[in-house]
Amino acid sequence: MGFLSAAAISAAAVFIAEMGDKTQLVAMSLASRYRAATVLLGITIATFAVHGLSVFIAEVLGLALPTDWLTLIAGVAFVVFGVWTLIGDELTDKDEARAASRRIRSGLITVAAVFFVAELGDKTMLATITVGTQYDWLPVWIGSTAGMVAADALAIALAAVVGKRLPERAIKIGAAVLFFLAGGAMLVQGVLAVTG
Repeated sequence: MGFLSAAAISAAAVFIAEMGDKTQLVAMSLASRYRAATVLLGITIATFAVHGLSVFIAEVLGLALPTDWLTLIAGVAFVVFGVWTLIGDELTDKDEARAASRRIRSGLITVAAVFFVAELGDKTMLATITVGTQYDWLPVWIGSTAGMVAADALAIALAAVVGKRLPERAIKIGAAVLFFLAGGAMLVQGVLAVTG
């Protein structure tokens, strides 16, 4: 598959994964304290680092497991992401306190540090690893970073326009349905490949 196709697939997967995710709430929270441009730049830096780690992990997994099994595992992972999206993440008081305790003089450093920590082990990091097992690392890294920044930019813009009254439930259901469809297609492909 071509570079642009792999980048587009990873961007779409991460964009969907970020819809209604806890880190979107972190982005909105940070945007209420810092300029939107500072928040987007900090998110970009943090996402670039976290998703760089993600594609490295995906490359290691890709060398360790046969492709047919990776497709099957990726399908299961996408179905799990759909369930996770329906259950949802919430920004707790503990998360808010942790973000406040990480304040550093520079808003950019604060945003990047808070977002980096919030992203570790998050659904979008795992989605990047999952997609990275299927495609080359560079387009996945670029695409997943672009998808994440686009989703958070959209959330920040919508929050500025309509306040905090976003239709969170509808966003979660839509994202979950897309995960279920992608996961189902990968499961069928993986089962057919594994069973011959």
